[in-house]
Amino acid sequence: MLEKQFDLSKHGTTVRREVIAGVTTFLTMAYIIFVNPDILSTTGMDRDAVFVATCLAAALGSAIMALWANWPIGMAPGMGLNAFFAFTVVGAMGFTWQQALGAVFISGVIFLILSATGIRRWLISGIPASMRSAIAAGIGMFLGLIALQSAGVVVANPATLIAMGDLTTAGTLLAILGFFIIVALDALKVRGAILIGILLITVISILVGASDFGGVMSMPPSLMPTLLQLDIAGALTVGIFHVILVMVLVEVFDATGTLIGVAKRAGLLPDTSTETNKGLGRALMADSTAIVGGALLGTSSTTAYVESASGVQAGGRTGLTALVVAILFLLAMFFAPLAGSVPAYATAPALLFVACLMAREFENIVWDDVTESAPAVLTALVMPFTYSIANGLAVGFISYALIKLMTGRAKEVHAATWVVAALFVIRFAFFVE
Repeated sequence: MLEKQFDLSKHGTTVRREVIAGVTTFLTMAYIIFVNPDILSTTGMDRDAVFVATCLAAALGSAIMALWANWPIGMAPGMGLNAFFAFTVVGAMGFTWQQALGAVFISGVIFLILSATGIRRWLISGIPASMRSAIAAGIGMFLGLIALQSAGVVVANPATLIAMGDLTTAGTLLAILGFFIIVALDALKVRGAILIGILLITVISILVGASDFGGVMSMPPSLMPTLLQLDIAGALTVGIFHVILVMVLVEVFDATGTLIGVAKRAGLLPDTSTETNKGLGRALMADSTAIVGGALLGTSSTTAYVESASGVQAGGRTGLTALVVAILFLLAMFFAPLAGSVPAYATAPALLFVACLMAREFENIVWDDVTESAPAVLTALVMPFTYSIANGLAVGFISYALIKLMTGRAKEVHAATWVVAALFVIRFAFFVE
């Protein structure tokens, strides 16, 4: 049955190898079941329900990727967009979390249409490589700031806006320790370094009495506080226009880049052209569908995880790897008490480490050409310093188009970039929060 469904022999793999690959991928991305509830619960969402929604959304997305696209790529609510959801859309702009979920749903539907019609590939081909790298790096810096705040390393200061916090408090010290543990484990090639770091700091925190132990396993909590709670009508307001725009753009760049990168590593895209690849087309539809499903369950945008590369490295070549990931996320729902015992300063090191990984994208910016590097740097700087991914994207695209225009190089700007820049100009002119 598995051979027929996943064409194992055709891809030169075995059930054992695929299962090992699936377990490997799960261990590298399972940190999201602790981090996502921690972030989204700041909006007033029920933490336990978000935990279940995260597990279910990851299982649903990974299963669709497995059974429809037959690709070894795990799916789960994405880092970056969950921060945008919580701290920008709800925290800064004042929308309710129900309206924010409505925006996620609408962006998913748009994303689905873009994938089905081929516009998604047109957008990807038209966005400069420097800008794509800057977006990833900027989101990393934004996550880094959130992590440092959560750990108490960075605090507010009326004179300098931000300052160093008290590094002698228990939570801050544990967060710092957690970061170094994760980095060391990753450097030693230990699978699941992020997950191990979170769990170790949680255990130490409980042992020293800094946090309470709620148990390890139980029946899954109720999903009802978030299930179908999205407010689509409330999201269809003028002010949320650029929220949906940002969600779509980040989903386009993040998910597509991950899909293509991991698929090439797995040998699923043997040629340089991705336009006619049947597997890629199905994978694009799979991750688009997962966003809609995640919004209905009650979580921020679901996306393909770059950590899937670890499973590919372990030999994963088919959707059976992703199916194993889906099954493990379903089993993870029974560990809700453990997730509830994880303090914020235990997940902060994970956020900071992810920020470090995303900052690698700076190396792909074309530094020798200031018309490429200046907009890229602006994009990356504006995100953390205005506490908004939306502002970073807007400033980046507008400045890229303007600088090219002012230097007589407007022909280098793809039509897709002009369209996105124009949409953000409209956003600043009429919809600034």
